Amino acid sequence: MNHSVYTVGQINNYIKNMIQQDFLLNSVSVKGEVSNCKYHTSGHLYFSLKDKSGVIKCVMFAGNRSGLKFRLEEGQNVIVLGRVDVYEVGGQYQLYARQIILEGTGLLYQRYEQLKKELEERGLFDAMYKQPIPAYALKIGVCTAATGAAIHDIITVSKRRNPYVQIYLYPSLVQGAEAAQDIVNGIRCLDRMNLDVIIVGRGGGSIEDLWAFNEEIVAQAIFDCRTPVISAVGHETDTTIADFVADQRAATPSAAAELATFEYYEFENKLHYFRQMLRYHLNTQMEQKRSKTVAYENILARYSPKNRLQTRQQQLCELETKLQEQFYLRLDKSREKLPVYAEQMQLRFHERLNSCRHRMEIYAEKLKGLSPLNKITKGFGFLSDSAGTPIHTVRQISEGDALDIIIQDGKIRTVVKEKESSELFQ
Repeated sequence: MNHSVYTVGQINNYIKNMIQQDFLLNSVSVKGEVSNCKYHTSGHLYFSLKDKSGVIKCVMFAGNRSGLKFRLEEGQNVIVLGRVDVYEVGGQYQLYARQIILEGTGLLYQRYEQLKKELEERGLFDAMYKQPIPAYALKIGVCTAATGAAIHDIITVSKRRNPYVQIYLYPSLVQGAEAAQDIVNGIRCLDRMNLDVIIVGRGGGSIEDLWAFNEEIVAQAIFDCRTPVISAVGHETDTTIADFVADQRAATPSAAAELATFEYYEFENKLHYFRQMLRYHLNTQMEQKRSKTVAYENILARYSPKNRLQTRQQQLCELETKLQEQFYLRLDKSREKLPVYAEQMQLRFHERLNSCRHRMEIYAEKLKGLSPLNKITKGFGFLSDSAGTPIHTVRQISEGDALDIIIQDGKIRTVVKEKESSELFQ
């Protein structure tokens, strides 16, 4: 019967894969007594956990050491949170620690994680509810103990950065059974004072010391606060529920004062710089606008109706002057030629007068020849009825009609006794 043969590495790798696929072993909490504790120069921490029934080797890498709130020592009862994996080189499994908690604080930590998860699901940590911290706050509320390093650091840093800032302290309990409610009262009181920002916090300590800032009522009060809130609980490694709910988290009370106040003298220098820049840009803009205005005035003057009228008036005046000069020039020339023109006009006048006189004599002779009076003087007479109507034919008169005969020296009235037609004149 044939059996497969494996190397040691293959077996260790196989076991490693099996353990990694186990969900329980990927996130496990193990409690026990610390033994063989060694701090390596690389920053890693090696130790073992033991109880009455056995021992398991443990390692915490340097990258996870920041979450360790105390110094691990022999004989301590702790809870280690991490994963079980195989160290293939040594052919042994061990616990890789992510976090180590003293056994007495394990229950509190469990409550902390449970509340944190619940509040996160309710949206109290959501960034959409975070209020911006005012850049130029002058009225700062502080909810912390009246004595202690926290308020001292906040006042020192704030006054150093801005001597004109006003600090309103609500002296609150920060530790003990009544601390949570007192912190809530302080937050609500400061929120009614129309301040720019509120700092809520205290100095560092154990999880029991900081527990008031892990209470749900404190988290809800911070969330409901209309004034922006900066949490400043503990030191850099301490993180509480209040830190997640607050609009801004500061690692320390001093850092909170840095966030809440602005550097006054730096601000003053910036104002001076901005004033100079504003004046410079304003003068530059005014000079540019002034130049443009002058240019527009020139353009308007060039195309304005008034200017055009003035130009036309000037041209008319020049033309009038030229016309006058031409008129007087021609007048002078005319005066020189006037005797010649007068003689020529007189000659023409006499010629036309003689021509007209001659024509009149001809027309007079013609009229004289056609005049009835001229004929009457030669033995002819003008015959008309009593009404003065000329008689041209015997058919116009009847026997007994009265007729008038006009001759050279008078008029004869006669009566027709008889008439006779003749074909001589037809």
